[in-house]
Amino acid sequence: MRWGSAERTRREIFLSELEQVVRWSALLTVIAPHYPKSGNRARQPYPLETMLCVHLMQQWCALSAPAMGEALYDTPCRQFAHLSVLTDIPDETTILNFRRLLECNGLAAKIFAAMNAHLAKQQKTLRTGTIVDATIVNAPSSTKNSSRKRDPKMHQATKDNQWYFNMKTHIGVDADIGLVHTVTCMPASVADVTQVDKLLHRKEKTVHGDAGNTGIGSHREHDGRAVKQHIAERRSTAKKRPKGRLKRLTKELEMLKARLRTRVEHPFRVLKRQF
Repeated sequence: MRWGSAERTRREIFLSELEQVVRWSALLTVIAPHYPKSGNRARQPYPLETMLCVHLMQQWCALSAPAMGEALYDTPCRQFAHLSVLTDIPDETTILNFRRLLECNGLAAKIFAAMNAHLAKQQKTLRTGTIVDATIVNAPSSTKNSSRKRDPKMHQATKDNQWYFNMKTHIGVDADIGLVHTVTCMPASVADVTQVDKLLHRKEKTVHGDAGNTGIGSHREHDGRAVKQHIAERRSTAKKRPKGRLKRLTKELEMLKARLRTRVEHPFRVLKRQF
């Protein structure tokens, strides 16, 4: 892709680099069977590649549908979406409908899997370690809806002596580069440790997690694989240890574990702050 200006903005550089990284053909193949081939005489659907580019820009830049529509008037975004100067810009309704098409057909998970497969083939992921963690995603607890019921897939759970009605998003993150390679979503009442085996890609040699993942090896879900575990110690256990050199060394070790686990918090920051 050619970029017009001599001095490029950070957005221009970012989009030009992403265009080289993303394997567009694989993503288009996943969506194509569900995308409309033709519309009415007054309005034909935009090219699938254009709508996919717009959707990805919206996610990367954390923009609403109206804001994304306005951003397409900027030259870098327009060029990335393969829109010429004479081409009409997709409006917010078109952008929102494309997102709903992906959601209704469960295509987001398939796109995620296709990207991971491409990165694995390029040896850009599937390293020797995985960090696992979970975060609470709040759900509406009100019954003022058409069904007069709460979401049956959500459950109550406590955290820091506070009750929540929610679900949990569990992720597996590459310990070296911080890339999310696995995601599962479960009711909040499901224990973190039961999801660890689903978050591993089976090629790692080490697993890192917080105290909620204590006892991985004792769960039958983890099929007894020989993986070195670096799990945080429970606070109650640390408090019971008598003061002395051993307690100081243990505290330093736990700090090292926590520094490594910080990589797993970055995706949660995107989820909570942007989405």
